[in-house]
Amino acid sequence: MPEGHTIHRLAADHQARFGGRAVSASSPQGKFADGAALVDGRVLERAEAHGKHLFLRFGPEQWVHVHLGLFGKYAFGTGPAPAATDTVRLRLANPDGYADLRGPTACELIADGEKQAIHDRLGPDPLRPGTDHEPAWRRISRSRTSVAALLMDQKVVAGVGNVYRAEVLFRHGIDPYRAGRDLSRAEWDAIWADLVILMREGVRNNRIDTVRPEHTPEAMDRPPRVDDHGGEVYVYRRHQLPCLVCGARVRTAELANRNLFWCPGCQTR
Repeated sequence: MPEGHTIHRLAADHQARFGGRAVSASSPQGKFADGAALVDGRVLERAEAHGKHLFLRFGPEQWVHVHLGLFGKYAFGTGPAPAATDTVRLRLANPDGYADLRGPTACELIADGEKQAIHDRLGPDPLRPGTDHEPAWRRISRSRTSVAALLMDQKVVAGVGNVYRAEVLFRHGIDPYRAGRDLSRAEWDAIWADLVILMREGVRNNRIDTVRPEHTPEAMDRPPRVDDHGGEVYVYRRHQLPCLVCGARVRTAELANRNLFWCPGCQTR
């Protein structure tokens, strides 16, 4: 499932390509035909993201809400759009280019109140300007749940996925199984500040890089990481490989139906 930086990147791409201009909207697949007909020919006024949710505003009480889920994907193209396949849930297009959405968990036309209800059930997003991370701290500081599970709970922190969860805990030397209530306020503030920096870089570079300068392939004279997720990381998908810092073997285990990665040498209780 795409992490929050990907959705914010999609919002920026929509704004840059279609913002302030009328677009044609269609649903070749047919599942969003009624919604597409209502926004067809309208101006895309604003694109924004909150966590893993994308919102496209086409006027008062008209928001296209997209959640990619596990299988959703966007494809952008320039120039006149080619004939669409019947797997495209939503196509937005203008003379300069197009955006095709396939396989999302959600693609729906919602009103202002419905949009606000989605925001209300989500935790603070490190990528939304001016976000207060105090609500997340209140939930974490009272919870017996592991900090690794809490970071993946979108009601606690919106947009953090498996990669950022594993990497930010490693960068701060925190055992992923530590209970949220055993985290200090200073540790939480440092985690949040780091997420803001890392995820902004993710939006900018369209990939997740979490290693510090002294641990890059160039600095360590090691081969670059090869993985379909891209980016240089410390522990994510590095099971049984030596830690780049201490040399201990990276471990993995299942937690809440997701694979958890950590270094037992650097992340002690």
